[in-house]
Amino acid sequence: MERSGSSGVGAKPGVLVVGTGFGVRVHVPALRAAGFTVEALVGRDEERTARRAARMDVPRGMNDLDAALALPGVEAVTIATPPSTHSEIAIAAARAGKHVLCEKPFSMDATDAAAMLDAAQSAGVTHLVGHEFRWAPERALTMRAIAQGAIGEPRLVSLVSYVPLVADPEARTPEWWFDPGSGGGWLGASGSHVVDMVRVWLGEFASLSARLSVTSQRTGVAPQKVAEDTFTIRFRLASGVEGVLQQTAATWGPMTGMTRIAGTHGTIWHEGATVMLADADGMRELPVPADLAMPSAPAESDDPRHRFTHLEIGPFTRLCEVLLAGVEGREPPATIPIPTFADGLAEMRVLDAVRESSTNDGATVEVAT
Repeated sequence: MERSGSSGVGAKPGVLVVGTGFGVRVHVPALRAAGFTVEALVGRDEERTARRAARMDVPRGMNDLDAALALPGVEAVTIATPPSTHSEIAIAAARAGKHVLCEKPFSMDATDAAAMLDAAQSAGVTHLVGHEFRWAPERALTMRAIAQGAIGEPRLVSLVSYVPLVADPEARTPEWWFDPGSGGGWLGASGSHVVDMVRVWLGEFASLSARLSVTSQRTGVAPQKVAEDTFTIRFRLASGVEGVLQQTAATWGPMTGMTRIAGTHGTIWHEGATVMLADADGMRELPVPADLAMPSAPAESDDPRHRFTHLEIGPFTRLCEVLLAGVEGREPPATIPIPTFADGLAEMRVLDAVRESSTNDGATVEVAT
């Protein structure tokens, strides 16, 4: 089945999705909801790519990125492959004149991230990082409340999370998740999101001390050859805010955590998707304004492959709407700060500092600027 993409009056812009896992599960439906036509799915395994393309009613399953970039009507590319491949794919897409949305963790390190940013800026294309949770209502509302002075001057941050994703060593995960050479590990998978959240809410990191570790019982493999499933980061921001980020994906039991920011006049925190504020006037729930509401999402699934899909589709659709605005030469809505490749570079500088600190027994490391 062939389509003409964005050629022709009133046709939707065409997009490539590179990656057959998260790309199929979240990118394809979110791109369509935002107003794109998915012209091709690009993957390494020919048979699997063709099978998944057919299942998602994508007209082409391809293994040749250059050939896919040359398809008529393709104006944008989204990347949902292992982090070790991001730089090569993003640079190729930008040089082909395509607008690019790249998943997080953005790259292997800040050097690769800088090359990706330079390629996108040189090509003059829209460049976005997959930090869709900037649009999650509780995070967007917290950002707005802090910016409007609801807690006064922020002073202290605690972001703690216990997730039962890989507590069982037999749990099915993509091969690269525990491969350091491919960019695997919970720091990149989830830590990149919380680093981005702190940066958007409170500003840039100045210094940190960190430890990366493995909590799950993974036998038969040397520890240095297994990417972390747990991290602990103590940090100081350029503004003077102090904080702790601690997460594990390897806890047994229910998912739980704490997100709390204390300031000179109040404290704000999350209870699930609810945002609470306490100050001299008492404790209260903050209502979500209409401009931060999400589009409808699928129901929560019992399928472990879709454990988080109902939380991801809505925010990712908003991110894809920003990509569409870039393709069409429009300014996107200014409700949320747009995550660009510049944010990807800033994020990787923090992650590089975390890894350097952990390698050096938790030594304090200055974050590059």
